[in-house]
Amino acid sequence: MMNPAKGNTSLLLLSLLLLCPICTSLDTITPDQPLKDGQLLLSNQKTFALGFFNPGSSRHRYVGIWYNQIAEKTAVWVANRNDPLNDTSGVLSINGEGNLELHTQNQTNVIWSTNVSFSVSSTNNSMAKLSDMGNLVLVQQDNQRVTWQSFDYPTNTLLPFMKLGLDRQTGLNRFLTSWKSKDDPGIGNYSYQMVPTGYPQLCLYMGRTLLWRAGSWIGPRSNGVPNVTSKLYNVSFVNNQDETTIMYSIFSNSADPKVFPKTIVDESGIVQRSLWQETRWVEYWSAPQALCDKYLNCGPNSYCDPHNEVNFECKCFPGFEPKSSRDCMREKQGVSMCNNGEGFVKLANMKLPDTSIAHADMSLSMQECEQKCLRNCSCMAYASANESEGGIGCLTWQGDLVDARTYPDLGQDLYIRVDAVVLAQYA
Repeated sequence: MMNPAKGNTSLLLLSLLLLCPICTSLDTITPDQPLKDGQLLLSNQKTFALGFFNPGSSRHRYVGIWYNQIAEKTAVWVANRNDPLNDTSGVLSINGEGNLELHTQNQTNVIWSTNVSFSVSSTNNSMAKLSDMGNLVLVQQDNQRVTWQSFDYPTNTLLPFMKLGLDRQTGLNRFLTSWKSKDDPGIGNYSYQMVPTGYPQLCLYMGRTLLWRAGSWIGPRSNGVPNVTSKLYNVSFVNNQDETTIMYSIFSNSADPKVFPKTIVDESGIVQRSLWQETRWVEYWSAPQALCDKYLNCGPNSYCDPHNEVNFECKCFPGFEPKSSRDCMREKQGVSMCNNGEGFVKLANMKLPDTSIAHADMSLSMQECEQKCLRNCSCMAYASANESEGGIGCLTWQGDLVDARTYPDLGQDLYIRVDAVVLAQYA
């Protein structure tokens, strides 16, 4: 006769299995070990999890990565963001070609794939795992060579050690795109990306319309975000023949497993930086916010001064006068500023004009930069490209200067070319 206590225990276990038929976790996905809806792929320290989820109040199912050790499920990457599943029949597996593939259980409908080209000998050699940085990687089992990674295809979230920008060798461009809504992770209207032309800078777009420039990286911070520096992060900006990228990492002495940072571009077009603190996300910076953050809020050869936004007006650069309420033009048309006693007037605490139309020479000192601009009669302004070590590199502008602003006590020095008469007024 069965022991009643044992019988009750068996019924309890059976009930739990019926409520949660698959409540297991994996550390890898292999050709013989797929991930089904209800299972989790965990990183080594269980910092991140990958699995199937419903965002917000949506009934659709998506494969995503989220923080595994905080109370609020916060997705940081979504695979099938534009192609949701309607039920729990989804399976994430290694297919016969060696790719990671999301499909329904009968395998008749492929929803999403990593779509990597493999040699025939490598097709059965793939394995997927999740790193403690939140990076899903597809690797070759025999040599651990990474053939694909989710960090190369970000959604709306920038994590530590994830690069934004252009890989010049492969043409891969990594940038953030907003969700459509809190319930729909499909590609939304806004993107945050590195613009590599001129002197590279991070910019926020709505479609193809530029909304806000974070500006170029100038050493301790971005030029357009002068009040945000952090003792928590180390930022790496690389601009060479191989890549133009920016990446932030957490300082080793700050590697507290309870520190969870993120940067997102949200569905309303705001770039936010947040930290998880005990029970909630705490935002410590966001943009755009102020009137002067808006791209081209002031027209050519003028700059935005936020000190008195009640009676807002655009201010002309030295040597310029109003052409309209927003635009400025040279005070004295036809006056030569070429080998005619001209010079430069310094404006302090500035967000530099749009650097996508600037020319950069990182080999020059500030004194050499001034001489270079002075010799070129078309050069309208110059500034340091990097504030480190007292100023490294040279930025010069020709033609109109656009999208500049001033800050109360931060920002950079910008040197504007003026004629001899104006120069005397500032002496």
